[in-house]
Amino acid sequence: MDKKIVVLFIDDELDYGALIKAHLPAIGNFEVVCAHNGKEGLKLAGNIKPDIILLDIVMPDLDGFEVLEKLKKDNKTMAIPVIMLSGLDDDNVRIKASGLYDEGYITKPADSYQIKAKIEETLKIRGARPA
Repeated sequence: MDKKIVVLFIDDELDYGALIKAHLPAIGNFEVVCAHNGKEGLKLAGNIKPDIILLDIVMPDLDGFEVLEKLKKDNKTMAIPVIMLSGLDDDNVRIKASGLYDEGYITKPADSYQIKAKIEETLKIRGARPA
């Protein structure tokens, strides 16, 4: 049996997290772990070392840019691919995320099939196995 792709979903929108946690495993070989803020996300990323991270930008305390910057500066998490998943559809935001070494950007609302396709594309580019 294939190992599941572990996805860490960091977003303060609890309903959206619950939707992703329910729908993504239904359409692919995924295990979704949710963090509801940046601090929790950073802690989980270091502890579980997910295969990929889906990261919202607009969150209280630590925003997604701050989380991404910390992930990419930490030796334990710097190699984990990060896809930004945000309601902000702005070229400047995309450029800022790219400058912090995100591996992709998806604009909300995105359905599970869009997210699955972006995860598979990212893991293929990174040399990991697709879901």
